[in-house]
Amino acid sequence: MPHDDDDDARRGLIYGASAYLLWGLFPLYWPLLEPAGTAEILAQRMAWSLLIMAMILTITRGFGRVRAVLAERRQRNLLTAAAVVVTVNWGTYIYGVNSGHVIETSLGYFINPLFTILLGVFVLGERLRPMQWVAVGIGTVAVLVIAVDHGHPPWIALILATSFGLYGFFKKRAAVGAVESMAIETGAMFLPALIALGVIAAQGNLVFASHGAGNALLLAGTGVVTAVPLLLFAAGTRRLPLSVVGLLQYLAPVLQFSVGVGIRHEALPAAEFAGFALVWVALIVLTVDGLRSQRRTAALAAAAEAVAA
Repeated sequence: MPHDDDDDARRGLIYGASAYLLWGLFPLYWPLLEPAGTAEILAQRMAWSLLIMAMILTITRGFGRVRAVLAERRQRNLLTAAAVVVTVNWGTYIYGVNSGHVIETSLGYFINPLFTILLGVFVLGERLRPMQWVAVGIGTVAVLVIAVDHGHPPWIALILATSFGLYGFFKKRAAVGAVESMAIETGAMFLPALIALGVIAAQGNLVFASHGAGNALLLAGTGVVTAVPLLLFAAGTRRLPLSVVGLLQYLAPVLQFSVGVGIRHEALPAAEFAGFALVWVALIVLTVDGLRSQRRTAALAAAAEAVAA
């Protein structure tokens, strides 16, 4: 049995790392879709994602599970809210990448864990440990440093962090499987996506099928590149401890940052780099504190079991 557990954990690590690596490489994909604009790429992504999810549900015979979720009003409302905020996240991310702000998009996902903590405090009434407050304080200073350097707040990063944090919050409250959740989310946004594509086509600006087969395939491929990392992530999180998932989540913004600096050659002024350094310090503090807390919890649980025995 331990051997089976080791194999399961190894597969989970491969699945989880693969998901975050793919997400981290997204900045290399979206520019390939030009001359399609942000609105069309977003609408195409939503439409093709629903088609991919329908295929997966057909193969796995999962339509019954989707109908069961839709019958529950609370879950249906939460997933609809999740669909709205993830659409904002996708649109902001695509705009950021294609407008030359890859580094700032990575900042958004670096500060997302800090926003999630604040969400727990102000929405769920959770109490923070002292080191968590330290991490939030350092992260706030980092954002202020970057805002002063830019002359304005890093809006792309803040919108990405906020929307993705809310997305995770709604998904956690809904407690629905990844496939069913994604199917309902893309279904909720399918009609708006079709309307958007219709408006773009009426204006004569639709790129799909008018710039060669290669561009059309890449636009259709947005459904695949959306679904595959999500399914890998779901498979990985089922097999891995939360602490490992928490560490893996930094792979994506690290890769995005590397793409922005090393491949896209975006400028990184000294003040902005200092802000990033502060964010990284905050994440180190947060990670170390989380691991210590997890070990203490495990030790208390083991002691309680020993006393009960």
